[in-house]
Amino acid sequence: MFRLSRTPLKPDTLRRRLAGGDAGGFVCFEGRVRGRNRGRPVCLLEYEAHNRLAEKEGGRVVAAAEKKFGLKAAVCVHRVGRLRAGEIAVWIGVLADHRAAAFDACRTIIDDVKARVPIWKKEHYAQGVAEWIGPGKTRGRRATSGKKA
Repeated sequence: MFRLSRTPLKPDTLRRRLAGGDAGGFVCFEGRVRGRNRGRPVCLLEYEAHNRLAEKEGGRVVAAAEKKFGLKAAVCVHRVGRLRAGEIAVWIGVLADHRAAAFDACRTIIDDVKARVPIWKKEHYAQGVAEWIGPGKTRGRRATSGKKA
């Protein structure tokens, strides 16, 4: 299951969706907003997505991991909107028969979501500059001037 959320993520609630069963391994990942990126202080991030396409492609990413690693279940939720340092931007949880598959699947899901799902983030830096970063990009390609956030 993949979905987008405009509201803060609640890990305990998400974890309960994966409770029970006979799985031997549960792994989760919380991606949080950093206060610095590439040596610059970050004030906030804005996440935007093409909602319908993001949820469709995100669903494909999760389904592919479930199949590849033989998962019992997997959940990935990504925030959209404005987030401050320390807030959870993405949460992933997986259940598998064995820990190795759970760890590998969790890593695969986050890597594929970042590379393939149409979600963009705009980093607002303390210097008053903002920069868009999109899927598959490790560095922003389009910088914009803006007011301090």
